Amino acid sequence: MKTSNPSIVFMGSPDFSVPSLQMLAKHHRIVGVVTQPDRPAGRGRTLSPPPVKQAAGSLGLPIIQPTRLRAPEAMEQLRQWNPDLIVVAAFGQILRPEVLDLPPFGCINVHASLLPRWRGAAPIQAAILHGDKQTGVTIMRMDPGVDTGPIIQQMAISIQPDETAGELSGRLAELGAKLLTDVLPDYISGELEPRPQDGDQATYTAVLKKEDGELDFTQPAAWLARQVRAFQPWPGAFTFWQNQPLKISRASTGQNPESEAALLPGQHTLYQGQPAICTSQGLLVLERLQPAGKKPMDGKSFLQGARNWLTH
Repeated sequence: MKTSNPSIVFMGSPDFSVPSLQMLAKHHRIVGVVTQPDRPAGRGRTLSPPPVKQAAGSLGLPIIQPTRLRAPEAMEQLRQWNPDLIVVAAFGQILRPEVLDLPPFGCINVHASLLPRWRGAAPIQAAILHGDKQTGVTIMRMDPGVDTGPIIQQMAISIQPDETAGELSGRLAELGAKLLTDVLPDYISGELEPRPQDGDQATYTAVLKKEDGELDFTQPAAWLARQVRAFQPWPGAFTFWQNQPLKISRASTGQNPESEAALLPGQHTLYQGQPAICTSQGLLVLERLQPAGKKPMDGKSFLQGARNWLTH
């Protein structure tokens, strides 16, 4: 076990992980990278490598892509790499105790929330959806629970009023990479002692599914506008128009005029020349949307080809 130049295995998959990998590679010795297998993507469903694989390849790092980390060949490779530390950033697989116990300095995780708030798979989306004013990143030492391990360090940032999950993820990815490299030396030397989380304050977020993006107009407009931001770019917010999905990538709230106070949730109307849908409280104004089979467009352009919007 070396405290001056520890060997590190990095585990991560999506865009969020890439800044941490790149920053680690500048300052530390990475002996291997573990990422998810290539997945079908796009209309052609051709196999596409995860962003971490592409980044690791450009850095000339050894890569494995196990379907399951517990597979014997994956575990054998980890043992051969013999890391002093494993760093995880949005890897996408659960680490079993045999992995957690492998490196002398344990496994640490870059998590995109201020733990114990928003433990789980979709903390960025949850923070926006629930109207949190701030979020941040937590560097934690992993244990067998889901994001329950002791906190090494945290840093908070404000969530901007119109920020999407994709935009916030980009900011948190850079913040996490910087915080990770700042705290590693003190963590390795033992000067920075992880502190337990307060489990009584914990909140949880589940894995998102495509169908979670469907808008429920019995909810208030403010909630639905946050849902549109929280689910951009994935899983995406949508409703149905002429029995086809209508994707909504930007929306705001508006107030029902007194003349339309009798509108029911889900009914279509107009607001300042843009398409809008009545909710349980206020209007959801559709500022940017994409009808099935067409390109994304602004709300006013959509109305030019949707003359019967008000009849639905």
